[in-house]
Amino acid sequence: MRLVFAGTPAAALPTLRRLAAEHDIAAVVTRPDAPRGRKRVLTPSPVAEAASELGIPVIKAARLDEEASARIAALRPDLGVIVAYGGLVREPLLSTPAHGWINLHFSLLPQWRGAAPVQRALIAGDPELGASVFQLVAELDAGDVFAARTIPIPDGATADVALDTLADDGAQLTAEVVSGIHAGTARAVPQTGGATLAPKLTLDDGRLDWSLPFDAVYARYRGVTPEPGAHTTVDGVRVKILDAGRATDAETLLPGAITASRSALLIGTATEPLAVTRVQPAGKAAMSAVDWWRGQRGTEDLRAGA
Repeated sequence: MRLVFAGTPAAALPTLRRLAAEHDIAAVVTRPDAPRGRKRVLTPSPVAEAASELGIPVIKAARLDEEASARIAALRPDLGVIVAYGGLVREPLLSTPAHGWINLHFSLLPQWRGAAPVQRALIAGDPELGASVFQLVAELDAGDVFAARTIPIPDGATADVALDTLADDGAQLTAEVVSGIHAGTARAVPQTGGATLAPKLTLDDGRLDWSLPFDAVYARYRGVTPEPGAHTTVDGVRVKILDAGRATDAETLLPGAITASRSALLIGTATEPLAVTRVQPAGKAAMSAVDWWRGQRGTEDLRAGA
């Protein structure tokens, strides 16, 4: 089957590689090179780099405008496949491939339509995560679903770990749907149930509210790690929390109160404390949370969130 694949981040790579092994990918569409690292060097997207390795032509486009659409149409694809491209597909491009476009989305649609489904699901404390492959339509993530699957996620996984797991399983799910479309056996069904939205996260989404119960604080930490990053304020300085988990046999602390054990900082919530093992104070390198705390003056008076 002749495909056009659109994607940008590393989460799209398992699907790209799987489809490239089974079908003819006429071109890969991805976002333009972006600055990375401290020196802000322009760097191709992970999908662009993988496509080059696979010998697939690359179309770099910030949006699928008239020029990009014309280049895709000239390839005469049977199907378009999109995984986290980062831009909208509109008419007439939406109808250009013979079978239209399908989208691998990292949620159990209609839950968490939007840019950050995994992060929002973790923040909300959802008991399960999954992936869906659906027919792309003009409305955001609203098309009929070909296949959906609940995917087990490691206990306590942060958003990056969860996304890696979903990306691997989602590649198989997408490959099955593409094969079904090619064979003429794939059938999509309308989404049912109430929809929830998953807008892109902002820096403020990473702020931890210590007045909430542990489960809510920990869920937010998981959902915003590694980006935009969980953080709090201590003595007027923003501190990014890089590694945290459930404390064992710890005494209850007042919300925001901080104490140190041998291996972690314990920060109070409305219930049990959060154990923090690694932090990054603003303007400094990542370090052990306990080592950072020992370097603070007057620590007995300092509180998180203050």
